[in-house]
Amino acid sequence: MRAQIGVSKPLVKQLWRQIVTAKIRMQGHVLAANGREAGAFDFMARKVRSGDPDNVEAQAARRYWKALFGPDFSRDRNAEGANALLNYGYTVLRAVVSRAICAAGLHPTIGVFHANRANAFALADDLMEPYRPFVDQVVLDLLAEGNAEVSPEAKRALTALTTLDVENRDGTVSPLSVQVQRFVHSVATSFETGIADISLPVRPVRQRSVDGGGGRDAA
Repeated sequence: MRAQIGVSKPLVKQLWRQIVTAKIRMQGHVLAANGREAGAFDFMARKVRSGDPDNVEAQAARRYWKALFGPDFSRDRNAEGANALLNYGYTVLRAVVSRAICAAGLHPTIGVFHANRANAFALADDLMEPYRPFVDQVVLDLLAEGNAEVSPEAKRALTALTTLDVENRDGTVSPLSVQVQRFVHSVATSFETGIADISLPVRPVRQRSVDGGGGRDAA
C-alpha cells in the first residue's frame, strides 16, 4: 500500500495507457464477434499515448455504443432497458475487481485515473475498464433473447459473467474472476517495482449463452 501511495506519475500514465489500450481492443473483439465493423478499434488502440491525453478512450466509446447496440442507443445510467442491465453488470464486475484489490493488499480508494475523493472504489473503477466489454456481450445476448429488464434471469446471467473464459497474454485461458486476480496482482507488483508490466486480458475466448449452456466463439 505504501508503494501504491508513492507511485510516480509517469508510471501511473503508463499503466493507464495499457489499461485503455486493452479496453479498446476488447471492445473491438466483442464487435467483431457479433458481426459488427471493428477495424477502427485496433487503429485507435495503437493511438493511445501515455496517460491518454487525446482521450482516445472516449472517442472509441462513441463509436462502440452505436456499433454494438444500434445508432439510436445512448449510454445513460438513469435509463431503463439495456442501460439498466449494463448498470447491474458493471456493479457485479466492480465487486469482483474490488475483492481482488483488497486481496492484493491495495487500497480501493487510491485510483490510477479516477481521483474523486468521494469515490471509495476509485481503483476498482480504473481496473475494471478492460473487462467492461464482457458485461456488454452478456447484455447483448440478453436483449437478443427478449430480456430487456433486470429480471431474476438477467441477474443470474450477469452474475455468471465471472465464469466467462478469458485468454491471458501467455496464451493460457482462465475464468474471468481468476484473470482479474492475476491482473490486479500484477498492478500491485508494478507499484512495487516501478515497472508497468501488467497481466491484462487479451480477448474473450467464448461467450456462454444466457441460460448457462453452450457458447460460441468470440475470438
